[in-house]
Amino acid sequence: MTQTDFHGVFPYVISPVRASGDVDAEVLARLCDDLIGAGVHGLTPLGSTGEFAYLSWPQRRRVVEVVLEAAKGRVPVVAGVGSTTIADAVSQAREFEHMGCNGILAILEAYFPLTDDGVFAYFKAIADTVALPVVLYTNPNFQRADLSLPVIDRLSHIPNIGYIKDASSNTGRLLSIINRVEGRMQVFAASAHIPACVMLIGGVGWMAGPACVAPRQSVELYELCRRGDWAPAMERQRPLWRLNQAFAKYNLAACIKGGLQLQGYPVGDPLPPQAPLSPEGVDEVQRALVAIGAL
Repeated sequence: MTQTDFHGVFPYVISPVRASGDVDAEVLARLCDDLIGAGVHGLTPLGSTGEFAYLSWPQRRRVVEVVLEAAKGRVPVVAGVGSTTIADAVSQAREFEHMGCNGILAILEAYFPLTDDGVFAYFKAIADTVALPVVLYTNPNFQRADLSLPVIDRLSHIPNIGYIKDASSNTGRLLSIINRVEGRMQVFAASAHIPACVMLIGGVGWMAGPACVAPRQSVELYELCRRGDWAPAMERQRPLWRLNQAFAKYNLAACIKGGLQLQGYPVGDPLPPQAPLSPEGVDEVQRALVAIGAL
């Protein structure tokens, strides 16, 4: 699989975990099958919405295993790898490649601050250890160590680092990245951006949690953008933005899991100590889903 194969809508798949600590494989597989049926272009387990930071390694591995089994090769599976250490991140990436993943979403966790050289070394080590395409993930709202433009530029010269998903909420930064990497790396939008605008400036799609609860609407928006039908694209974009407004007020995983429960998927609550979606949050998410025809 070449790097140019990644485009379109990649939902950040949730991680349903029972009170026993076991991953609910049945509900996860059903969700993945329904997402593929709705036309999504790939699946991304263990992103932010997948609560990777709250899962043990056995749980992470099981989530990826279930997603791979459910996908059955119909769409690429790009698994999230996140750690505070290079050794652990490399170990995760190797295992996911061995399991049959089509790509790696590389996430840096940090407790102490890191230099640009340290950040570069982390992502380079992941890319060097696998033959898979690597997607860089940057989210300064949650991460203590972020990817600076100079580091992104350096990483874009590594052959299998072909993508970046930037969740900074700064669309101007995305344009700076696009200008800086000169085609060596493709850009995916996040739910914090307005995807239609990101597609207009050269993005290739989006990796985001809202696509879990609005897959059909997200795919329709993507197809309009790809055809350059910008006026109807913005008509679709505006009501979708209400989901993002809810995420800005409430916990991200809680919103997606709450929305999926409204749609009939018993995915449970976010993993403790995160709080479940409040009644006010449920009402706001419900209104947003009704407005876009997802409920």
